[in-house]
Amino acid sequence: MWRMKTKKFPVPDLKIFLLILVIFTGLSAEAQDILLSYQRSFVRANLADKASILEDAATDERAPEFIRVLYEYALDFAINNAAMLGNDPDMIAVAVEAARGLGKNGNGASAELLWNLFASYHDRLTRTEAMKSLGLLAGGNARVIDNINHFLMEQTRLYRSSKSFEAGTELDAAAIQASIETLGVLGSISSFAPLFEALNAGYPLVITGKAQDAIDSLQENIKSQLLDIIKNGLPSEKLSAFRLVSGRSSLSDTEQGELAEAALNAGLSAMPGSAEEETALSTLRYEAVPVLTRLQWAGASPAAIRHFYRVQADYQNGAAPQERFLEAISCLSVMGTPEAVQALVLQLGSLNSHIERDGEYDEAVALAVIKALGTIGDKSAFDYLLYISYLSYSEQVQTAAREALNQLRW
Repeated sequence: MWRMKTKKFPVPDLKIFLLILVIFTGLSAEAQDILLSYQRSFVRANLADKASILEDAATDERAPEFIRVLYEYALDFAINNAAMLGNDPDMIAVAVEAARGLGKNGNGASAELLWNLFASYHDRLTRTEAMKSLGLLAGGNARVIDNINHFLMEQTRLYRSSKSFEAGTELDAAAIQASIETLGVLGSISSFAPLFEALNAGYPLVITGKAQDAIDSLQENIKSQLLDIIKNGLPSEKLSAFRLVSGRSSLSDTEQGELAEAALNAGLSAMPGSAEEETALSTLRYEAVPVLTRLQWAGASPAAIRHFYRVQADYQNGAAPQERFLEAISCLSVMGTPEAVQALVLQLGSLNSHIERDGEYDEAVALAVIKALGTIGDKSAFDYLLYISYLSYSEQVQTAAREALNQLRW
């Protein structure tokens, strides 16, 4: 039988091999000699002694000139031997020492090695140190950042399906937390989606808090990402996305207004599939309204009016607290549209009819409606405000009505 002849490659001399590694580093001749000496010692040393060689090299007075290349050499060694020795404590010590040192002395090109180390090792210490160093060196490296994004996304989806960090699973709580912290340091907008998923995955509070901090650290405006989730996400995601709006200095008042309007519309329009979803949507509406009021966002008038009638019915049925109804009234006061005035006038007319019929009324609601009509100053409220003086309202309500009448514009 014919057999293909195999070509045998000669094993290179160790000195030549090491020279090849440094020839393109740009080191001075003296630094190259020192580096070769440490590399030679590293190659010849027992595994248990290799980490000590890296530690000794770091104390060399010429270390700044060569130490990066030595750390990269050690990392390459650790990665190439991960399959056989990835669980060996001495190999882990080498990997950790090199990763930690490279974070302090490496450059952007070192990030690829650090990511390969993270992917090759699964112990907590190595992965944590690799991620810390990636936070220092991977800025602007889209490929490495995408790798970290993908890792976090996959881990979060596994967690959603298992809801545990049980031994024997692929989930790694320490690596998840470290990747979240690193993405926060790197601050790429491309990390928003995996960080947002982590925020809403039901992780333990310590990880959820890290995800929140990382999102807050993103360096670009996240309005478009938030708007997409508010419009298209699940009810719980809509609420979580809107809660990211408050306190973000990168969002202008206009952007906050647009997001709050979208949140109110989403809370009114989405169809809940469960009691939990219904609660999330009503909470979304309740949290959007004060933002719209603060910003005096008149563009949301149609949604604010729909919300007002929704809360009015809920309040009358005991399904919403008085505070929410008062907030809805206050929101209409800053809308200032004819439709908003009409909704408030009808509410005041209902109050007048009720007290005229049985002498009972909700004073807090009456005061809020009267104040809102005075703030808007539309003269169409005149008859309703004037009629208050003929009814058995309290003196406080009577005074508020007189003040509102004086605010009407003719």
